[in-house]
Amino acid sequence: MAYTSEMGCSPEGTDGMLFALVTYLPEPLGPLLNGLREELVPGCHLRSHITVLPPRTLASRDAAWRQLQRDSAHFSPIWIDLDEIQVFPETSVVYLSVAEGSKELKGLHKRLSQGALAFNEPFEFTPHVTLAQGLTGESAVRAAEIARRRWASYRGPRGFLLDSMTFVESARTDQWSDLGELFLDAVAAR
Repeated sequence: MAYTSEMGCSPEGTDGMLFALVTYLPEPLGPLLNGLREELVPGCHLRSHITVLPPRTLASRDAAWRQLQRDSAHFSPIWIDLDEIQVFPETSVVYLSVAEGSKELKGLHKRLSQGALAFNEPFEFTPHVTLAQGLTGESAVRAAEIARRRWASYRGPRGFLLDSMTFVESARTDQWSDLGELFLDAVAAR
């Protein structure tokens, strides 16, 4: 299934395929944040997710997939609580921060960013859900204000159990395809 993604930060000098590892947000958070993204950036039909491994080139997709399959059996599901609307100052990306689960996601990212999945990332890894990007200063400020109002009025659950991840690829940074889903096998403590 192909989908459009905000993972449009193409690493410098990249030719060919890009790969990433994401976890899609379940209901009711996923549909809610999909709608908010569409409101902030009309025409943006994205599936809300947290990126575990940002877009990268790989020497071998097959080797990376084997590594992910092998390693995912050793990771426990992670409880994620989404926190507040923020803006990355370097890029003006409006995002929803991760409170509980951030430390575990950083550890997962670090452990997976080795071997066949190693890549020199342009930004420090910060767990988040992107809500809007490609905006300039004032439009990012307005989008953040709208997002803060919508998030403050939301009365549903703000957390979910991250128990699966999806390996995705793209020949273009605005079209991504799911390659395979991985399940975190160990029992989560909550």
